[in-house]
Amino acid sequence: MNDNSTIWALVLAAGEGSRLKRLTTTANGTAVPKQFCSLWGGSSLLQDALRRARTVAGPSRVCSIVAAQHRRWWSADLATTPAANVIVQPENRGTANGILLPLLNIAARDPDAIVLLLPADHYVRDEDTLTTALRKAASLASASPDSVFLLGIEPDSPDTELGYIVPHGNVKTSAPVGEFVEKPPSNEARSLLARGALWNAFIIAASAQSILSLYRHRCDDVVSRMRDAVHLQLAGAGSEAIDALYRHLPTLDFSRDILQGRTDSLRVVRVPDCGWTDLGTPQRVAATLQGLLPVPEYDEVMEHGGGLSLAAQHWRLNGGRHSGGLFGARP
Repeated sequence: MNDNSTIWALVLAAGEGSRLKRLTTTANGTAVPKQFCSLWGGSSLLQDALRRARTVAGPSRVCSIVAAQHRRWWSADLATTPAANVIVQPENRGTANGILLPLLNIAARDPDAIVLLLPADHYVRDEDTLTTALRKAASLASASPDSVFLLGIEPDSPDTELGYIVPHGNVKTSAPVGEFVEKPPSNEARSLLARGALWNAFIIAASAQSILSLYRHRCDDVVSRMRDAVHLQLAGAGSEAIDALYRHLPTLDFSRDILQGRTDSLRVVRVPDCGWTDLGTPQRVAATLQGLLPVPEYDEVMEHGGGLSLAAQHWRLNGGRHSGGLFGARP
């Protein structure tokens, strides 16, 4: 990808990972947000996401949104990232504000930016397949700057822990979004697969302006106030305006408060089965580890080094692979 393009990647790494907290809490009681853990040892999930982002955008156009309270973990992972591309959120005010802050930062620097939103808690077995889909989605967003493209993963099972995108019609290159279904029961999940539904990976490609238009429809005042604060920061005034703004921001969820009800602007891009999963729950971590068989012994897991290993934590908490707790069947 040419670094002179207008393609930007935004890695979303400011979450607390509360559903995984028991698994990501060390033996001495330190809770490490999951994006700073590794799956098996070695590179963290954040580092994996940054590599994924660099397959689509040049290094100078890869940004991350992180939380101020997590500095002890992200400062090392982002040491080689340009300082201007590390956007720090002073506190958690929901996923919508966590996306809006860096999005306005990117739009101020490049009004024509095409932005890919990439969560930092994903595992992908076949990165090449996902990279092809990311580039395709970026190309579609460049050609249709008024549309927002969501990546939908071809399901390999009727998973009840994931959200689904139901296309309106057949997905060839892309298709309009018909509806969203969150965590359906098993019988409904099987019905969704029969209808051609795709797993919602929460990976989005769109022009910065088209995403901002979704925000303006729902919370124009928040957009205006945050834009002013971002401009002050970029002009060298420091983070005081953003810190003050965040103290009074409403908590907003991106899916519920920004995307819901706006399917007229949304299209879905089909991604072939690439071994994608999010690592949002202990069950999903266990199912992912199970798919990485053959399983090494505990000492081999520990030899990988790096940050906190989810595999090693699972082993510690569940008594090892022979207990049935670590590599049980997919829920």
